[in-house]
Amino acid sequence: MAKAARVLAALKRDGWAEARRSGSHRVLVKGDQQRVWAYHDGVDLGGPAMSRIARDYGYTVDELRKL
Repeated sequence: MAKAARVLAALKRDGWAEARRSGSHRVLVKGDQQRVWAYHDGVDLGGPAMSRIARDYGYTVDELRKL
């Protein structure tokens, strides 16, 4: 399990940038792609959440864990 803040930081290091924010929802952009990040920073992300994030952002689960 990983904290949502660590996964978000890894995505930002890989080129995703926060375009705007409304409460806990953040809109991340990379090139012409846009995704909504809706996880609170302190939440533990389990296997299903990590799989969904990896799929939505174009990574495999292993690639996401290595970021």
